[in-house]
Amino acid sequence: MTVSVDNFIKTVYKQSKLPNADTRLSTLARLLNISNAAATDMARKLATKQLVNYTKYKPLTLAEKGNELALNVIRKHRLWESFLYKTLNLSLHEIHVEAEELEHLTSDFLANEIEKYLGNPSFDPHGDPIPTFTGKLQTDSSQILLSEAKAGFNYTIARLSSSDKDFFDFCKTNNIAIGSSIWVEKQYH
Repeated sequence: MTVSVDNFIKTVYKQSKLPNADTRLSTLARLLNISNAAATDMARKLATKQLVNYTKYKPLTLAEKGNELALNVIRKHRLWESFLYKTLNLSLHEIHVEAEELEHLTSDFLANEIEKYLGNPSFDPHGDPIPTFTGKLQTDSSQILLSEAKAGFNYTIARLSSSDKDFFDFCKTNNIAIGSSIWVEKQYH
């Protein structure tokens, strides 16, 4: 597949997993920084390859083949993040930027070798689950979003999901990391 196909499919997958899933073509176009027409063209093209289910004016969904492709790209991305973090000690932001490039160049063979080298990790340095070769994801149903945390309780950070450098700089400055304990004083809505 091409980089643009990988990124399109990966974006559909990630959007479909959000609490307020939005896989409308206009949303995908905005997230991918492409025109609405380009997003529509891509959706039509991928529908002919049986990667997405496309119906005009409806949210896009992934077909089984598209879901498999998305998980494969995400797997390679998260394995690269883990490798770069563990072996080169790059920052959480840097590993994301570099993995965005490397995920498209990585064969399944190399991904498997990286996975073995790292000791078969289940989660990347951001706390996101790494899909297995067969596309399985380890989940933790006890995890909640910080916005759902109740005031007056202690929580342990399990995930730092963002691609924003300022967010990671803030976390580093304030010693917020996976495994950190936080106290929620007030709940904001």
